[in-house]
Amino acid sequence: MKNKVSITVFLIGIAAISYMIQQGMNRSNTANQTIKKPEIAEMESKVDAVRKYPDENLLSKEKSPYLLQHANNPVHWYPWGDDAFAKAKAEDKPVFLSIGYSTCHWCHVMEHESFENPKIAEVMNKYFVSIKVDREERPDVDNIYMKAVMSLTGSGGWPLSVFVTADRKPFYGGTYFPPDSQWGRPGFKELLLSINDAWQNKRDELIKSSHLISQNLQSKSFWGQIAGNPMLDEGTLRSAYGQFAQRFDSRHGGFGGAPKFPSSHNLSYLLRYWKRANEPKALEMVEKTLTEMSKGGMYDHIGGGFHRYSTDQRWHIPHFEKMMYDQAILTKTYLEAYQATKVEKYAQTTREILEYVLRDMTDTKGGFYSAEDADSLPPEKFANMTPAEGLSGEKTEGAFYLWRYQEIVELLGKEVAEVFNYYYGVESRGNAFSDPHGEFRGKNILYVSHSLDETAQKFGKPAREIQKILNESRNKLLDVRKFRPRPHLDDKILVDWNGLMISSLALGSRVLNEPRYGQAAEKSAQFILSTLVRKDGRLLHRYRDGEAGILGTLEDYAFFIHGLIDLYEATFKEEYLKEAKRLTEDMIKLFWHEKEGGFFFTATDAERLLIREKEIYDGAIPSGNSIAALDLLRMGRLTLNREWEKKAQEYFKAFGQELSSGPSAYAQSLMALDFAIGPSREIVLVGQKDDPQTQEMLKSLYSRFIPNKVVVLRLNSDEEAKAISDIIPFVKGQRALDGKTTAYVCKNYNCEFPTNDIKKFEQLLDR
Repeated sequence: MKNKVSITVFLIGIAAISYMIQQGMNRSNTANQTIKKPEIAEMESKVDAVRKYPDENLLSKEKSPYLLQHANNPVHWYPWGDDAFAKAKAEDKPVFLSIGYSTCHWCHVMEHESFENPKIAEVMNKYFVSIKVDREERPDVDNIYMKAVMSLTGSGGWPLSVFVTADRKPFYGGTYFPPDSQWGRPGFKELLLSINDAWQNKRDELIKSSHLISQNLQSKSFWGQIAGNPMLDEGTLRSAYGQFAQRFDSRHGGFGGAPKFPSSHNLSYLLRYWKRANEPKALEMVEKTLTEMSKGGMYDHIGGGFHRYSTDQRWHIPHFEKMMYDQAILTKTYLEAYQATKVEKYAQTTREILEYVLRDMTDTKGGFYSAEDADSLPPEKFANMTPAEGLSGEKTEGAFYLWRYQEIVELLGKEVAEVFNYYYGVESRGNAFSDPHGEFRGKNILYVSHSLDETAQKFGKPAREIQKILNESRNKLLDVRKFRPRPHLDDKILVDWNGLMISSLALGSRVLNEPRYGQAAEKSAQFILSTLVRKDGRLLHRYRDGEAGILGTLEDYAFFIHGLIDLYEATFKEEYLKEAKRLTEDMIKLFWHEKEGGFFFTATDAERLLIREKEIYDGAIPSGNSIAALDLLRMGRLTLNREWEKKAQEYFKAFGQELSSGPSAYAQSLMALDFAIGPSREIVLVGQKDDPQTQEMLKSLYSRFIPNKVVVLRLNSDEEAKAISDIIPFVKGQRALDGKTTAYVCKNYNCEFPTNDIKKFEQLLDR
């Protein structure tokens, strides 16, 4: 039945809008002739209502960098809120809803072509109420209308362009529209006029379409059900592995063809499957992908960090924006690969990502910024611009990251440049084999074209000397690049993405023995706890320009709890575990669905939207549900709260059908399932935090890939241990042997004999 509804919606929506476009383009000026005249009293009340709403762009007082980018458009933009929909109802107009984010390339294009165009703005202002939404501020709004557009068109993306009624129901949508019709695709102006014509003359069809789309969204909102779904087991994990193996690109790494996204939680899942099943192919897929990604142009070889995705199959030509969540998730996977293989290159890539984050993406207060744009002013043009021209100059994709052959020769000298250019594939005519917009002409995207050994052999030098030349050359180019016009920085601080980065930094501090990473994770956590938690304990979502606001979603709670648990295990400061426990209790109260199981995306106290959905798909970032399930398992194991572990089991029951039918789409949920199936470990060290033996045991522990574990430090005396014993009751009776740091290694609450011998401890870990 669901499929029939979806097909019906698609056909009705496309047929209706096709008719509008074909028949309505020249009728917008006469459309008002067909409107039925309302009663005098009703008309007067509408006139009074309209006076309440200003005819101007209202975005200048917003905090979102994306909304502020549009604050000077001639469009009378409203932020999302009741006022905009009330205006639409009072003026009897449809709503044009535009959703994007500040580092979105095609959002910039559509703004320049359409929203800055006075003639198009005039049409928008006359016939529509226009709302602008930052999808990173309001992922709840974005999720709903993205699903609506995908049900209509079969695809989605940003900018997201949706036409909705005053009661917030979508009736048509798409993504980017060019300003004028071309290649059989409707132009934005013509589309606006056609929809207005249909609103005046074919409104019944539009309303019917909006009801059907809304019903379709309700039917696909993943409500789940605890009873009647397949039981998940190791076969589910094996099935996911098989799906990844089938899609694996054995030549270039990754899965499928172009474009290629990192989605490294898929790789972290494969590492766990390799560990569980001793399947060498799983590790091979991970290593091949991580190696090829870090060699390709998708990686910033000068400044560190990964770009958003690769437009080609071999990771060479990226879409150049950089997202905080990518840095966080990829850091975790490279750390885990280093633990599993001891390959130093993975550790080095991790260090470079984190150095980029700490250098360029960290606020002085401790929070981590959201993203850097793909576009910037070309440095060769910027040098000759006046300040005014620089502000209004035309930006191009990747300009900050690209290099001309002669530029490198002049900066490095001919002899060194030959080595550098050979290694990084720099060519005199440029090396971008695909350049649809002509932005890379004569320029080079750095990628590892030849290995260190090949380069050493080519130039007759030891590999060590070649590495030194490359390191010094990168540092020189980094210094030069500092003076180029930087891409736009989206400096809002989001709790969910910060939670992911806190988790990765905390793990990195242990695995790489780098205290700075732990300190950065703590500073971010302290900033969130002091600034983004209301007096009543409610977690908020966004901070920018002195203002914390927007109620936190499931992802904010789940990801931040995840980071706090890892931060506790890196620092053994009880305050972080105490906050994780409190937030877990609140997460269950605010988001858990007692009747059907699973977590809603929005809380009980959040704005009521068209639907209240549950999201389990692990896309660019893991779903809140999948991380929350792992939080419940870890916190349940730490606190002996069996109800939390039971809720995790109910999650798997609620979504058993989805998880078993296409398991590779839910890699993060499968990581939680891997933990739940077990064996998992509880590792307790009894001793002093700074004792050399404690540190040696921790070093030994974190040199190993043991993903399904919780780690606790109990101080020696009962008085010192009281704070942690109140949170973690099972450590009360554990004692140090002979005054030395002692390890208790347990599997599913069954403990081995305690030991203070490091070799014995390592044997227990390796068993």
